[in-house]
Amino acid sequence: MHFKKIENFNNLEMNYVCNYSGGYISRNKYILKNLQLNKLTQFILKKCVKGTPIFKLGNKGSKILILSGIHGNELPSQIANIHLLNNLINKDLNHTLYFIPFAAPKSTMNNERTFNSKDLNRSAHLKNSISNLIIQTITDIGINFVGDFHSTAYNANPGIESIFSSKSPCAESYLIANYISQDIGSKIIPFNFAGSSYKGAVEDVCNLKGIPAVTGEVLCPFASVGEGTVERSLAQMKSFLSYFGI
Repeated sequence: MHFKKIENFNNLEMNYVCNYSGGYISRNKYILKNLQLNKLTQFILKKCVKGTPIFKLGNKGSKILILSGIHGNELPSQIANIHLLNNLINKDLNHTLYFIPFAAPKSTMNNERTFNSKDLNRSAHLKNSISNLIIQTITDIGINFVGDFHSTAYNANPGIESIFSSKSPCAESYLIANYISQDIGSKIIPFNFAGSSYKGAVEDVCNLKGIPAVTGEVLCPFASVGEGTVERSLAQMKSFLSYFGI
């Protein structure tokens, strides 16, 4: 995959994962209310109209992906991802970071969990689903580690702030999750083997391919942004990066 350098933004490059997922993120009032609409953020939102953009910062060390928006109505992590990219845009990074803030912009625009009635965290193993195209991108780029960030409601599964991981076949998935849990207090939810509960989660498909991955969940009502939830999601992302010394 070839990344295009973006003028006026230090060290930023981008490409598209797919071109049929686009949406006007700014139509989601909850997202818009919680974003600082500076030049970078406006640039990102504009690119989402044409599909699912992926952004790159740096050119050193391991390749690490910060992913959010697999469920379009889980908003804190998508906002936090934009904040994180803004925070790191001018940093001298010791690893190469990739960001997919909005996996399915159309779903985020509509504040919907699914994309065209398909749950993207149950279809990452299905050819040409958006989440599968993300997996293909991860493979093509040679990404080494993946953090997939979500939110969960009180009456949903897991219903608590948590970090999902698996102990096999990628033992480092569990080590990363345990680090985050010890660092910021999110409850670790480990599985002995990736994909043992259900098929098609991005985290599981990555781990099954030998790419250590974890899933972060913060507690927030669906299709809304609870007080402090963006900050907690951002804390999970920063802790994930801290594991790699970032």
